[in-house]
Amino acid sequence: MPTFPSRPFRPLSSRNTLAARYRVSLAKHPFLLFGLPFIATMVAGSFFLTPATAIRYEKHDRKVRQLSKEEELGLQGGGRRVDLNEEYYRLAAKDLDDWEPKRVKRLEGESDGIL
Repeated sequence: MPTFPSRPFRPLSSRNTLAARYRVSLAKHPFLLFGLPFIATMVAGSFFLTPATAIRYEKHDRKVRQLSKEEELGLQGGGRRVDLNEEYYRLAAKDLDDWEPKRVKRLEGESDGIL
């Protein structure tokens, strides 16, 4: 007799339980009792999680919106044309060694950073 029998011992009292009947049925019909409920759970989860995903994209759409023509024209306001050489010489002409730090006025309720 082999050391480990291929059929494990199960007492008579455990052969009539729900778990034992499920184990026997699972061996006969694995897709019906395991695969089909698993696939059904995945599909149902997809349908139940769709509203949560929609909320995420709606929140993003509220932050990022397309500008109308009037708003776009208001943003473009008459800015001057920038020439890189001109900007370089304008900044080079400034005296960068003589400066003082100035505090910026804080908004209402904003911490001023002083400990």
